[in-house]
Amino acid sequence: MDVISVIRTKRDRGELSPEQIDWVIDAYTRGVVADEQMSALAMAILLNGMNRAEIARWTAAMIASGERMNFDSLSRPTADKHSTGGVGDKITLPLAPLVAACGAAVPQLSGRGLGHTGGTLDKLESIPGWRALLSNEEMLNVLDTTGAVICAAGDGLAPADKKLYALRDVTGTVEAIPLIASSIMSKKIAEGTGSLVLDVKVGSGAFMKNIEDARELASTMVALGTDSGVKTIALLTDMSTPLGLTAGNALEVRESVEVLAGGGPADVVELTLALAREMLEAAGIKDADPAKALADGSAMDVWRRMIAAQGGDPDATLPVAREQHVVTAPASGVLTRLDAYAVGVGAWRLGAGRARKEDPVQAGAGIELHAKPGETVTAGQALMTLHTDTPEKFEYALAALEGSYDIAPAGTAFTANPIVLDRIA
Repeated sequence: MDVISVIRTKRDRGELSPEQIDWVIDAYTRGVVADEQMSALAMAILLNGMNRAEIARWTAAMIASGERMNFDSLSRPTADKHSTGGVGDKITLPLAPLVAACGAAVPQLSGRGLGHTGGTLDKLESIPGWRALLSNEEMLNVLDTTGAVICAAGDGLAPADKKLYALRDVTGTVEAIPLIASSIMSKKIAEGTGSLVLDVKVGSGAFMKNIEDARELASTMVALGTDSGVKTIALLTDMSTPLGLTAGNALEVRESVEVLAGGGPADVVELTLALAREMLEAAGIKDADPAKALADGSAMDVWRRMIAAQGGDPDATLPVAREQHVVTAPASGVLTRLDAYAVGVGAWRLGAGRARKEDPVQAGAGIELHAKPGETVTAGQALMTLHTDTPEKFEYALAALEGSYDIAPAGTAFTANPIVLDRIA
């Protein structure tokens, strides 16, 4: 077997054989296939695609590159959730303890942000003392004692994907649907969860800009999970406007705690409850009411135990950026558009995100929104507040936000997109 023939097969729109896929994934993981060669193959896959059999085998080969976890020792059924990433997407933070409060175990392996999409681990690391890196034994212990754990995937879980993900990020192949699907599902299947709910974002602030591509990705992942014996459901959800009123790390933690306390923005609460109901149904838990668990404080209790179990102080003051800049409305009327991508890039440029995996992030940086589409604003009213420790970044962030919103005359009719656009099972 040689890598040149594998590249040529896909370059010429051929179907990779199971043997070719097994060999190239193993050889790349071991360093036998060079980065530039795997880059060429990834680009060929982006341009020419893969069929269901190829994607399934590619996913299986990435799983086989490392270990598989097992939660059979737990007394609860397991349910996990994965989001394809968006702006202000802090849903994992209230969702994991909420589902745990309703009787499921939630082993949530999460990642860090790159570019305009925030990472769950970056958000939680703004909590003083909180640890993302747990051994498998520590992870199982937190899951067993609290019902939920949010942590980084260990090095032994699908190491081929970890290496390939970093390569895709710097070679313009992140958007390849077969590679997105296999990347997500290899980790989730290797993780060992019994059921999985996928939140596939659609819109300007998501990787999938249109619903057709999002539906293709969701269907591919549902098929991969189903074929591997994991009950898998996908919701397509709107990401044309940021979720909630914050985009940034500590800002989103603060908003998540508001949701757990029974408040928070309506869109965040709606999506959290929709995903919670799907997770509980997939796990076979029929009689729990997640809305009640938010209202009576039981989800908050799980959150506090989960944060403390990973070394964090749930009562600690969260970081606040040293500098703020307010963007005001230039006219009175109805806010009819607020572009998620622009807000995400703005928050990233303020220091909330990173351009490379090794870059640091500012815990307090980000954007706080004071109005959402459909609301009436007046000239001079604050539309958003920019937060950063480095004020020289304001100009760069403001450039990203230029033209990111529209204000129509007062009385203009406005119809918001539904948050949940479709369901695939």
